This record gives sequence, C-alpha cells and structure tokens, in this order.
Amino acid sequence: MSLSGRHILLGVTGSIAAYKAAMLIRSLVKAGAEVRVVMTQAARDFVTPLTLATLCKHPVLVDNFDPTNGAWNSHVSLGEWADHYLIAPATANTIAKMAAGVADNLLLCSYLSARCPVSVAPAMDLDMYRHPATQANLEILRQRDRVGIIEPRDGELASGLVGKGRMAEPDEICAYLRRVFEPEEQPLHGKKILVTAGATIEPIDPVRFVSNYSTGKMGYAIAEALAERGAEVVLVSGHATAQLSQYGDRVEVVSALSAAEMYEACAQRFPAMDGAVFCAAVADYTPAHPMQEKYKHDPVEPFRLELEPTVDIAAAMGRIKRTAGAGRQVTIGFALETAAADRGGREYARRKLEAKNLDAIVFNTLSEAGAGFGGDTNRVTIIDRDPAAGAGAEIRLPLKSKREVAADIADYMMRKFAQTC
Repeated sequence: MSLSGRHILLGVTGSIAAYKAAMLIRSLVKAGAEVRVVMTQAARDFVTPLTLATLCKHPVLVDNFDPTNGAWNSHVSLGEWADHYLIAPATANTIAKMAAGVADNLLLCSYLSARCPVSVAPAMDLDMYRHPATQANLEILRQRDRVGIIEPRDGELASGLVGKGRMAEPDEICAYLRRVFEPEEQPLHGKKILVTAGATIEPIDPVRFVSNYSTGKMGYAIAEALAERGAEVVLVSGHATAQLSQYGDRVEVVSALSAAEMYEACAQRFPAMDGAVFCAAVADYTPAHPMQEKYKHDPVEPFRLELEPTVDIAAAMGRIKRTAGAGRQVTIGFALETAAADRGGREYARRKLEAKNLDAIVFNTLSEAGAGFGGDTNRVTIIDRDPAAGAGAEIRLPLKSKREVAADIADYMMRKFAQTC
C-alpha cells in the first residue's frame, strides 16, 4: 500500500521530537504523498522552516500572515486542501489548546477549520503525558472530535527519564496513515479479536501471591500482529512486563490481574468477537481463603495453603462459541509443556485442543532451548483441529523471534477466517 496522491498537512509543534518531522516528511513523500507543513513559533527553536520546506518542496507556514507584505496564509484553504491533518509532534500545550478550542496560531486555526480527519502524535515527558489533565484532553479529542491518537512509545526521554512519551517513529506514523486511508485492503479489516496475555496473580495475603513467569511478550506481539493486519483487538492482560510498541489505536487494553477478573473480562467481551487467541498464562489454582492481613512467619509450624481450581477461560469460551454459519468464531489456544513433543507434550496439547473446543492450539515446550517464558524467541507447533486439514495436522515452525511467531499465528488465523467464508 502507498500514500500516492494523498494530501498530508503536517503540523509541527515545539517539542524536541520536532527533529523527527524531517524524517517523517521524507517517509511520506517517498510513499507518494504531497506534504505541506505548518509550524508553531516554538517549533522553530528545534527545526528550521528551511529544512522542512526543502524536504516537502513547499513553503512552510508559521504565521497567519506575512508581516512583510500582509499576505494572508489561509487556514481555511489549508483545511480544504488536506486529506489528513497530522500534528506530529503534538505537545501537551497544543493538545490542551485543541481540546479547549483555542485558536492563537495558524496551526490551531487550521485544526478548528479542518474538514478532513485529524491525528496527533503526542511527544512529551512521561509525567506530562500521564498527568490527568493531559489524559483528559486526549480523551476529549478522541471522543468529541474523533481525533486519532498515535500513542507515544516507551523509551529514554530528553529529560533523561525513561518512560512513555517518545513520539512514534516516522515509519510507524506512515503505517498508521496507510491504515487510515486504505483499511479495506487489510486482510483482517472488520474483524474483532480477543487476545489474552500475561500472568494472572492469585493473592495469598495483601503482600504475597501465586503466579508464574509469563512476561506477556508473546500475547502482546500477537495483538500487534493482528492489529497490523487490520483487526480491532481487545487485549485482556494480566501482569506483564511487555508493552505495546505500536498500533495503540487498534488495541484496547483491559487489565485483569486475577484469573477471576480475566474470566469476567473475557465472558463480557467474547460474544461480540469474531475470534480469540488465548495466550495468557492463567493460574490453574487460586488460594481458597486469601487472608486479609499479612501472614506472620512461624519458624516452627509449616505454612499450609489450600488451593481451589480457577475457571478454565478457554474451555468456558469454547462452550459458548459460535461454531456454524457466517458468525462462526475462530479460537486459538496455547499449550506450554515441560515434556518434549515426543514424550507426551504434543499429545497433551491435542487433548486440550479438543477439550477447549479450539480451532487450533499452539504447542511449545520448555524442554527446547529458546522457547517459553521471558525470552524474545519461541519455537512452536500449530496443531489444527479441522478434519479438512487432516487429523492432528501440524505446522512446525523453527526457532524465531516472538514477533515473527506472532506474525505466523496471525497469518494462520487469517486463513482460518477465510475457511469460514
């Protein structure tokens, strides 16, 4: 896909990330777009109009009029010319003014008069970004004005702190615009998919819990791979160190720390989904009687913990899953074993495939190097339940990065959806 012939009005505000505007213009022009730029006065402190004008082949506009001759720079004409108004970087100050309807510079006047879709790529320090006022302003833009929010990324910031606030990279912004203009060309456009990820936490007392080593990397990568193919994704996440690095506009993250919370979140949302990938490491057992006060250590008496089973989320969703007709749901599960494939691990995965009414199950084993929790790689086998694919049909994948494995799983899910049509 390209942006050939698209008119992109780029607004640049006074952030250190303004230097990325030069690279963003080059990426947009390379993709075939025609770009014009409007800057705030503060943005000129970080990147010169001459630099951006040279790259976009159009004069860069800063003021409402040229003070040397009184020529008016029409914010109305800019809004009429643009197919999309992209403000990148967008500072907390500019976002606040947009939410309040302030029009004290050419960039903001153009926003208020724009008839085309508008998107912002926030860039600011982590505390400014997570401040309730900034979050409220972004929500106003998202809900009231239908402004697209290109989520900032985690990383090292100009302040020296590390956190969420870095402007998305130019290539990510270009990919976002392609999705805006040509969503129907994406293979999973119109599909709503539930993904579970991370580890559940089952409290023993206010300071202790039962959990596992899952970091959420595999589930988060799957959510991004599905979103990249056009799906609307609901990511129900337990405890996870992984974070979304892109497609924040297409992935709704729902926090569900315990197995019970994750079950409730899935039960509420699954009926409206076209499919699901159950990747979370959900605890099979939870303390039967969690204590309200911290357990006091006894150096003599052993501590006995009574556990009770949790709800099997994938199996529960399998019982209410639509299995016929145009609304048939596609579900994929995961089976992580310690036994090798030829020592019972694969057979156990096949039993889970049937018991949970899944279309396929992704089997991996801790007995193989590079697979399992925590790392950046995985080695999996996708086992298909469809008789048409052959009894126990398997796709054995070599050792890959988890992002590559996620892409393979997303592509596999696309083929399963195609079979339901």
